Amino acid sequence: MREEKHITASIVVYKEDPAQLQKIIDAFLEHTSSRKIYIVDNSPTAFLKEKIYGDRMVYLFSGSNLGFGKGHNTIIDRIKDQSDYHLILNPDIFFRSIILEKLIDQLQKDKQLSMVAPKVLYPAEELQYTARKFPTVLELFCRFMGIFKIYTNKKEYNDEELTAPFFPDFVQGSFMLFKTKDFIELKGFDERYFMYMEDVDICRKIDLSGKRKLYFPAAEIIHSHRKGSSKELRLFCIHISSIIKYFMKWGFNSA
Repeated sequence: MREEKHITASIVVYKEDPAQLQKIIDAFLEHTSSRKIYIVDNSPTAFLKEKIYGDRMVYLFSGSNLGFGKGHNTIIDRIKDQSDYHLILNPDIFFRSIILEKLIDQLQKDKQLSMVAPKVLYPAEELQYTARKFPTVLELFCRFMGIFKIYTNKKEYNDEELTAPFFPDFVQGSFMLFKTKDFIELKGFDERYFMYMEDVDICRKIDLSGKRKLYFPAAEIIHSHRKGSSKELRLFCIHISSIIKYFMKWGFNSA
């Protein structure tokens, strides 16, 4: 009988819909007692505390909006000796619990693998190109402006076969399953980013550690992908700030 591995997960939320959040909690905790999920609430008030539940759910009210990376990092000391694998989750996804076993199998097979991510679909089941090549300033400018899509599309590996697993430069951070020890050794996300670009940054840190990231399309999730920075000026400014911080850290010729 295969030994059951312990898995933790963390979700950072801000004024989240309790019903949607409960669906994610239930999906993660389904079928096994060896899982624990942490809800890091960056909302102005702790209104979610009495609205969500779970025997293996830990609610943490931050008292301020810490941002994405810092919010996830708050649980690092808690999971250090508690889990074999740690899952970074967005609150706007849907998934079946069984896919975690598929992803864990991949992490167990490859000692050089730090993190694995599934295929991501929009609610209408159209593919999201979440596995990407490291960005350039030109690419991000073209992406924001909606121009030269032939160029930006190539950065999404969409000119390649995406039905087989491969090792991309980075994957977007809506659903990332790490070996817990590697996530801790990486010291989690760089907290200089309030939101955006921290997923690209941590994938670069994985490369520096000599490890790898795997895109595994045999496992699928649904992501509604709110694209907040394209709809709200404040989030757009935060996105631009994160892009500047990223290139100042890694260099403008870092792709």
